[in-house]
Amino acid sequence: MPDLRKMGKYLLYIVLVTCINQLVGQNTLVSNANIFEGEPSIALNPQNPQHLIAAWMGFQFGQKITIKSSVSMNGGTTWSMPIYQPHEAPGNASADVSLGFGPNGDAFMCYIDYDNVGFTQGKIVVRKSTDGGLTWGPAVEAVNIADCPGKLCLDRPWMVIDPSNGPQTTIYVTSMNANQPALVTPPYNPYVTVSIDGGQTFMNPRYLDTLNFLAGSSIPQPMPTPAIDGNGRFYALYPSYLVAQSPYPRQIIAFSDHSGIDLSHQVAYQGLNVGVSNSQFKRAGKLLADEAHTGHLAYCFLSEQNDQSDVYVMETSDAGLTWGPMQRVNQDPIGNNRVQDLVWADFNLSGDLVVTWRDRRNAPADGYSQPSEIYAAVKFYGNPAFTADYPLSSTVAAHDSVLEGSGNDFMSVVFHGDSCYAIWGDVRTGTLKIYLHKWNVHTQSGSVHEIPSTSNVHLYPNPVNDALQLNLINPESLRVEVFNELGQLLFVGSPAENGTFSVAQLPKGNYLLRCIGVGGSQVLRFTKAH
Repeated sequence: MPDLRKMGKYLLYIVLVTCINQLVGQNTLVSNANIFEGEPSIALNPQNPQHLIAAWMGFQFGQKITIKSSVSMNGGTTWSMPIYQPHEAPGNASADVSLGFGPNGDAFMCYIDYDNVGFTQGKIVVRKSTDGGLTWGPAVEAVNIADCPGKLCLDRPWMVIDPSNGPQTTIYVTSMNANQPALVTPPYNPYVTVSIDGGQTFMNPRYLDTLNFLAGSSIPQPMPTPAIDGNGRFYALYPSYLVAQSPYPRQIIAFSDHSGIDLSHQVAYQGLNVGVSNSQFKRAGKLLADEAHTGHLAYCFLSEQNDQSDVYVMETSDAGLTWGPMQRVNQDPIGNNRVQDLVWADFNLSGDLVVTWRDRRNAPADGYSQPSEIYAAVKFYGNPAFTADYPLSSTVAAHDSVLEGSGNDFMSVVFHGDSCYAIWGDVRTGTLKIYLHKWNVHTQSGSVHEIPSTSNVHLYPNPVNDALQLNLINPESLRVEVFNELGQLLFVGSPAENGTFSVAQLPKGNYLLRCIGVGGSQVLRFTKAH
């Protein structure tokens, strides 16, 4: 006959864990709440191509969205436990992270931290890491909301780093007006700010547009996309529509050889075929500069000239004075009304170009709200055409309503030698998670890895006498609850900075430890020896 007392304890344990897991599910089922792990960025250390850093917008218990990051030292096969960046003020939210390495191996992270309800305060900040992304230094203000009254010039900051200079690394950050029509007064503008001392200080932000090359009052968010060539020339391309300048929409390229102090402008494209009209599509373009071949630039963008949305590239070999024809990159049948979006791209140091995007060619119907995959194609330097395109994701991911909001707006890719690393978020498991695919551009062979968005908590010793040790980078950020086997809450606390948590006051017996934070909750069982 079974021991009913032990069975009752076991059932209570199962009920407790089940209830906690249900609560965790409510926190992580992003299709039912504004909680997700998305908008990832990736950077590769040019001094060590096995060294990668990933960062993204993620859920953190008890807070609004934070920026999380993780490090791989073996080419993306395994990743460190994620850490998150604290907010600059209580109640703030973080968004729009971008990453980069300086020429001396230092890593930099740029993102927004702001009051996302009243927009009473906020900043674009840059953090520096001297240990490869394992820890990050203090936040340095690059742009303050007070720098641009009535403009909210904090949205979608992109960071690029000059690869040509030495210890005093030059960093450029571009941004645009936030999508808050009641708070932003036209005309609308793209912005740039610059640090010439390795991210210690930043100049006051300035407009990227100027007379005869104004962004205008018709495009509420004229997002600039920046790039740096191997000689340190800064470029930024932004959209413009102002009838007094031209009856057609234009793409303007600004450039500077003097750390953004002076800017020159020219028209990169004028016409109706760049961009798409459907605001659901993740439709931002990407400008790239080839470090190996001076003046070689590429602009990747969406166009609806033949379909709902296709991926195109234009290139220039004379620093933007003249541009070649538009080349369609995705190779599904023209006119099949399948949406391609979420474009990203990168050059390697040989001038080869990889383009990645979210693809719906295998979806059962047209429209944005369809299952999708991640695709890629490569154009080797000197070749006139792209290779045949091919899928990167190992599965077709179902559509989820979370993809229709402001999250999951971007993916990212880096290209080094023959290897590419693409990172994106999808909902193949029912939760928006971050995935990375590493592949060889010649063989197209590769593998998909999920980058953990939460830390798996482990404790030791077990059994324990006085103090448990938790294996976390930020243990003091946890709330820890201790339950007896009947599911009764005994006490609540937080681990010390070194990860220890005292249980000396407990009598001998078996207990449950619930750790809340670092992306969710986890329940562990431990035994008090005496």
